[in-house]
Amino acid sequence: MASAPEQLSLSQARRVALRAQGLDRPRREVRGPVDARGLQQVVDRLGLLQIDSVNVLARAHLMPVFSRVGPYDTTLLDRAAGQRPRRLVEAWAHMASFVPPETFRLLEWRQRDYLNEAWGAIAEVPLQHAPVVDEVRQLIAEQGPLTAREVQVRFEAEHPTTRTEWGWNWTVAKRVLEFLFFTGEVTSAGRNPAFERRYDLTSRVLPADVLAQPAQSDEDAVRALVEISARAHGVGTVRGLADYFRIPQRRVLPAIASLVEDGVLVPVDVEGWGGRPAYRHRDATMPRWATGAALLSPFDPLVFERQRLEAVFGLRYRIEIYVPEPKRVWGYYVLPFLLGESVPALLDLKADRRAGVLRVHAAHRTAVPGVPADDVLLPALTAELDLLARWLGLDKVAVGAADGSLRGDLASPLQAATAAA
Repeated sequence: MASAPEQLSLSQARRVALRAQGLDRPRREVRGPVDARGLQQVVDRLGLLQIDSVNVLARAHLMPVFSRVGPYDTTLLDRAAGQRPRRLVEAWAHMASFVPPETFRLLEWRQRDYLNEAWGAIAEVPLQHAPVVDEVRQLIAEQGPLTAREVQVRFEAEHPTTRTEWGWNWTVAKRVLEFLFFTGEVTSAGRNPAFERRYDLTSRVLPADVLAQPAQSDEDAVRALVEISARAHGVGTVRGLADYFRIPQRRVLPAIASLVEDGVLVPVDVEGWGGRPAYRHRDATMPRWATGAALLSPFDPLVFERQRLEAVFGLRYRIEIYVPEPKRVWGYYVLPFLLGESVPALLDLKADRRAGVLRVHAAHRTAVPGVPADDVLLPALTAELDLLARWLGLDKVAVGAADGSLRGDLASPLQAATAAA
């Protein structure tokens, strides 16, 4: 007979999740700057770094490393993804992401199943642009790495750039390259200063030893991905384990069953999760206390699955980049602030590089359980903002809009605390 699930309080589940993500304790003090080994430890722990083009504060893939190790040289990531032997490559994982090369090979099931896994406009590329697909393949093979703009030059006369079509006005070259990227034929050999992908054949980007590994079956690959997800979660539901690599739950359920049978996953019942099946990775540990502090990107692995964020921390939070400004609740680019076991604040931040200022456009308290008093919250938050500003090369922190207006119930006390600090 199957044993009863392990019981976890919500506080215990939080601490397990924070330890798994490397956010349960203050950043360790190191002698000298974070090196490639320190970066690799974060990547190994998280399994992926989501990519997003918004650069109002810092690129999405840069922030999770800062949140865990503090100020570091971002060229470490550039070298890891742009120089041989690559430690990171781009793939569709949790959306577009940097993953270790070995993980890229585990995603081949999705690349093969592009008709079901890709969104319509990508899946239809071979039907709509078959001759262009063949030409782009040959061009990349002969001249790569190339950006989409460089490839489009070849096709501009026959397929001119427009401003009215689908896909953020993607050119035909961009559409074809994104199809080849989704299917794994090409990947990024690195990014140029404008953050454009430099597409090249995957066979020229992945390390030779990774290319030499035999392909895994769909089932074995999904099982391995679910284990990576479970290790990064510490404890999670079926939905969360599936979402980490955006795997359909119909594929995840057999993988979970196999991992449970082998003792890799331990069934748990978490207080307040409504009896939903949940699982703890066998190597997950639970600290006695959580004492970390960090500003988290909206694309941080701890918070990018919003239902999990709400279940673990009681915070209902949605990114509002695409919400019209009058309808925004929290702001444009809002970062949760983690302090201990709670997420007591949400801050709308912008790096005003021209003025050398980290601007706090809005600061709100949250209504989550366990919010500390202001005499604890404000010093921790001002210290984190100061650290972030210095990492971004900004001279100071300014609370309030350029016209002096303050948004959010935390803005005024934060302004006073920042001035005093």
